[in-house]
Amino acid sequence: MKVLICDDQAIVRDGLELLLKLERDIDVVGLAQDGVQAVEMAAQSHPDLVLMDLKMPGMTGVEACRRIRALHPATRVLVLTTFDDDEWVFDAIRAGASGYLLKDTPRAKVIEAIRGTVAGKSYVDPAVAGKLLDQMAGKQDQPASLITDKLTAREVDVLRQIARGLSNAQIAENLHLSEGTVRNHVSAIFTKLDATDRTQAAIIAIRHGLDIKT
Repeated sequence: MKVLICDDQAIVRDGLELLLKLERDIDVVGLAQDGVQAVEMAAQSHPDLVLMDLKMPGMTGVEACRRIRALHPATRVLVLTTFDDDEWVFDAIRAGASGYLLKDTPRAKVIEAIRGTVAGKSYVDPAVAGKLLDQMAGKQDQPASLITDKLTAREVDVLRQIARGLSNAQIAENLHLSEGTVRNHVSAIFTKLDATDRTQAAIIAIRHGLDIKT
């Protein structure tokens, strides 16, 4: 997969390049120092994914994301930034970013997120997930039946609790189940919804209009 890195700090760009070059299935096709350069390089190299910083001089990562997604719909943008302010999170997602990670994310998680994003999944750092879920509440874009047809009634109950941000222990108490049973249900939910973590599962639930208050 072809990856373009955009960050205004040379040490970050170079560090990410060295990190990604250790992966055989990732080819770094360019290093952009600002949004303008990222848009230009995306047009030239047609990357599968742009690893995008947000706060940069000139054109911000949000605007670059918006332009890249408009011009090259097949190119995905994964934000990697230090900013978890509401404004940055919401603007980036609205601009078409497929995921939002903070720069203190572990190396293995960044690599996993790059591969997953290219494959069509969404990755959101737990530190900003709650803000994003609040913003998305009530914004259904797919029918809930796409979830309820895949999951058992009990799995739907567990998914509602996950979307409310509850732990396995809390879910077990609320639904009068053992924690082991809850873990099994959570694992089944991830598999059936093709979600890699609780945040992704919660986002899927909300986007399909699943009532998480019941």
